[in-house]
Amino acid sequence: MTTASTTQDQGTAPANLAPTPAVLYVCAERGHRMPSLAVQRAEQEGRAFALKHGLKITAVITDLHGTADPCQREGWLRVRDMAMAGSVGVVIVRWPAVIAPDPWHELRYREIRWLRDRGVRVCYSWAPLAAGTGEIK
Repeated sequence: MTTASTTQDQGTAPANLAPTPAVLYVCAERGHRMPSLAVQRAEQEGRAFALKHGLKITAVITDLHGTADPCQREGWLRVRDMAMAGSVGVVIVRWPAVIAPDPWHELRYREIRWLRDRGVRVCYSWAPLAAGTGEIK
């Protein structure tokens, strides 16, 4: 294994390449006492993940929690528009349920496939899921 491949495996961008453009997508339930805490944590984790993996966040898109189908959310539709335009190579989400809650996991898989078909990877930023590359397989 070469030094360059080791660097890439660790998630940092080689010095001669521009960082991969990424969108940080946040869809978090707002708490009653501290309504912005979940959103802040998701953003912090997402930014730390991007830094660690050599990604450049070009947009942070936030949606209200509550709608299961991501295609019914204005923010997620913006993510799709960015993917279709080729302006993003990675979508960072905190965990899989951000895209679609577990009871509607088929919607999540549909969206991940749709993004992959356009050359866009989806990555988790939450530490227990991001231990490896963070990429959703």
